[in-house]
Amino acid sequence: MTTRSLRSIYQLKVTLKGIKPPVWRRFLIASTNNLKDVHIALQVIMGWTNSHLHEFEHGRERYGVPDEEFPSDINDEIDYRLEQVLQKEKDKLQYTYDFGDGWEHEVVLEKILPFESDTRLPVCLKGSRACPPEDVGGIPGYEMFLEIVADPAHPEHEEMLEWIVDDFDPEHFDLAQTNDLLREYCN
Repeated sequence: MTTRSLRSIYQLKVTLKGIKPPVWRRFLIASTNNLKDVHIALQVIMGWTNSHLHEFEHGRERYGVPDEEFPSDINDEIDYRLEQVLQKEKDKLQYTYDFGDGWEHEVVLEKILPFESDTRLPVCLKGSRACPPEDVGGIPGYEMFLEIVADPAHPEHEEMLEWIVDDFDPEHFDLAQTNDLLREYCN
C-alpha cells in the first residue's frame, strides 16, 4: 500500500465486464475529483456518449444523481471525492452505465502516485478495443451486432451499417483522440 498525501494521483484501470477479449482503459486522475468528474472521465475514455443514467457502487453504498421523483438510498456523487471511496491500492468500484443495456464496469485503483502539479489530469495512458455502440442491446445485442456486421450475406448487414453510421472496428482504440476529448470535456 502506498501512503497518500493530501492530494494524490490515482492510476485506475476500468474494464467493461462480460466482453471477451476485454475492453479496458488505464488512466490517471486526481484523487480529489468528485465522482461526477470520474463519471465524465469514464464516459470519455470508454467512448460512451453520456446519454443514459449511471451509478457507482462500493460495498453497500451507491452513488449517482439523486432524483426527487424517485427517492432512493443513492448518495449524491457530487458530494463524494474519489479518495473517500477508493482508499488503498486494489480497492474496486463498480460503475454501471445505461440500465437498459446494463453496461457494468470494474474500476480498480492500481496505484497511488504523488501529486505533480504539471501533470495534466485526467489522462488516458493505455487501452484496448473499441467500446460497443450506444443502444446496441447490452452484451447479447453487441454479440449479435458483431456477427451481423462481419457477415455481408446477413439479411440485416446493410441496415446495421446504416445504423452505426461511422465505420466500426471493435479492435480499434485511439489513445490520442481519447486524450484530446479528455482535455475538451474534463478541463
